[in-house]
Amino acid sequence: MNQLQVEDQIFEAKDFSTDPIRGEAYENCTFVRCSFTNADLSNRRFIECIFNDCDLSNAKLHKTTLNDIKFVGCKLLGLHFENCSEFLFTVSFENCTVDFSSFYKRSLKKTAFVNSSLKEVDFTEADLTNSIFDNCDLAKALFENTVLEKADLRTAFHYSIDPELNRIKKAKFSAAGIAGLLAKYDIVIDL
Repeated sequence: MNQLQVEDQIFEAKDFSTDPIRGEAYENCTFVRCSFTNADLSNRRFIECIFNDCDLSNAKLHKTTLNDIKFVGCKLLGLHFENCSEFLFTVSFENCTVDFSSFYKRSLKKTAFVNSSLKEVDFTEADLTNSIFDNCDLAKALFENTVLEKADLRTAFHYSIDPELNRIKKAKFSAAGIAGLLAKYDIVIDL
């Protein structure tokens, strides 16, 4: 496959970690049970694609375009999303493991994180305005100078967010999650 532009194709059970991806742009494609572990996806463009049950752990994303991308049931360990192209960057995650990844300074407005593990993810200086964290594990996730205005964290858990270091105006939290906003005070809260 030496095409520059690939459209409307389904790739199933391909191992792109040993057989490198060759196209430059993928539009409206679906990747099912594919491995991109340690793959170099630099300078590639993915537009309106779905990654279903794929492993993209430690893939290189230097100047990679991710425009309207849905990750479903994927393993995305150690990805540096901050290296992606900023132009039209839009992603969503459902039933994914995104542990140890970084969204440093990334605009993630209205991003949906659903039933996903986001352990030790770096959200430093990210803009998560109106984003949703539905049933997500945020253990040791880093929030510093992060914009969480109008974000919905009502069903998220294990997070620790310092209201003095982040913008949380109109963000939604559950009563059980209040402890995650007061963790730095080392107090005991009975709910």
